Amino acid sequence: PYVPPPPPAPPPPPAAPAAAAPAGKGEVVAAPMPGTILDIRCQAGQAVKAGEILFILEAMKMENEICAPRDGTVTAVCVSKASPVETGMTLCTLA
Repeated sequence: PYVPPPPPAPPPPPAAPAAAAPAGKGEVVAAPMPGTILDIRCQAGQAVKAGEILFILEAMKMENEICAPRDGTVTAVCVSKASPVETGMTLCTLA
């Protein structure tokens, strides 16, 4: 009788995406979906409040607001305007 070959081994888990610039210390604010950065509304050293808009991300012709998850200070901005981003890519870090 025919015996099907064993299924291929699952691929290794993907490595964390490399940041476009060195990430600062603190909590990472990551892209929730692939898209293009239309606007950056924060800068390193800026104090932000939870819910404050940090980036505008265009995905599938829609503009998505990327907001601060909590109060803090932006320690690094890792993307530039018009740069393409992938899901999980570091946009900035908060301390």
